[in-house]
Amino acid sequence: MVSLSLVMVLLTVSLVSGCSSSTTTPVSTPSSTIAAALNQDDKNYVVQLGYYNCDHMTAACISKDSGIFSELGLNVNVTGNGQVPQAVAAGKMDAGYVGIEGVMKAQQKGTAIFVAANNHTGGSYYLVVSNSIKDSKELVGKRVSLEADCDKNNPDWCVMADKLAIPRDPTQYQDYNMDIANKFLALQNGQLDGYLTCDPWGSMAEFKNVGYIAAASHPEITGDCCVYAMRQSFATEHPALAKAMLLAHSMAIEYIYLHPQKAAEIFAANYNVPVEVALLTIYKKTVAEGRTLTWEIDRNQIKGHFQNAKDMGLQDYQEYIINDPWIDQWVNDSWLQKSGTDDFATFIRNKVDPVFPQGMSYQDWLAKVQEIDAK
Repeated sequence: MVSLSLVMVLLTVSLVSGCSSSTTTPVSTPSSTIAAALNQDDKNYVVQLGYYNCDHMTAACISKDSGIFSELGLNVNVTGNGQVPQAVAAGKMDAGYVGIEGVMKAQQKGTAIFVAANNHTGGSYYLVVSNSIKDSKELVGKRVSLEADCDKNNPDWCVMADKLAIPRDPTQYQDYNMDIANKFLALQNGQLDGYLTCDPWGSMAEFKNVGYIAAASHPEITGDCCVYAMRQSFATEHPALAKAMLLAHSMAIEYIYLHPQKAAEIFAANYNVPVEVALLTIYKKTVAEGRTLTWEIDRNQIKGHFQNAKDMGLQDYQEYIINDPWIDQWVNDSWLQKSGTDDFATFIRNKVDPVFPQGMSYQDWLAKVQEIDAK
């Protein structure tokens, strides 16, 4: 990696430090059984929940600021931008939103951490380039922020690079390692020519008219993405809390689908972006790119994620033997099944499809969103 002195000035800017204390009208719980099962010790216990500053994981903030945690009687400390797998492994976090590889690798190192629910099926991951770049091939040799060994461990990047006919190898670029929010700031200040990112930092570049999305990943190609992980000892020692946290997770995702305006306001406050950017981000995740936010675990999709990367020749995936016993070592949906969550497919079919059908234009979606949450 090239020295990052050119962006040191940006490091004083903190765009995301965790969930805010903003409040909205609490949502109604689909089940009071889980909440009623909490004893006083459970209510006094402070659950440590982590997430990254990526739109894939915004359910963490929605759970807190929509009133879901409070309504379920949960006492939760939400931390943004933490090293989630490492913190869970060290016993400093009880649960967290994290990339699926992070859970698998932590478990292989002996950490008692498991996938308790799904979170995001994939997509909404972009290569953003400066407006000065007219052809993606111009990026070769230019200043970019990719990820370490992305040609070996990032199938999304490899799909996009192949599509654009540019090298996967990050050494073919001037590659700077920096925080995801600082990537946008560096592009805005003319210090980067491109970067890999999730939203809101792709939509933010377009909203500010400083760059554009040159390529995007797609869940059907790269498979599963981000999951809701949990520390095994937390689930075992606090079963009622484990189930309640998973119920809260599903309720937050439902809230995003059904109340996009209010969810966008929470998103904007926590990610320090305009509400317009938050709305566009939510539209992509819930309509334009499919129903990518979900709590439902699909083992075939997980296997597909790793198998696709293996078939693409990514070095870090070659050792994995993709089968059910391997997945069962670090995926456990038994707590989810006991948590009282709705069936995801039924929820989408009955409550989302009639209001926000896939294929709906952004302008039509926005008009409906504002109508719903103005009531």
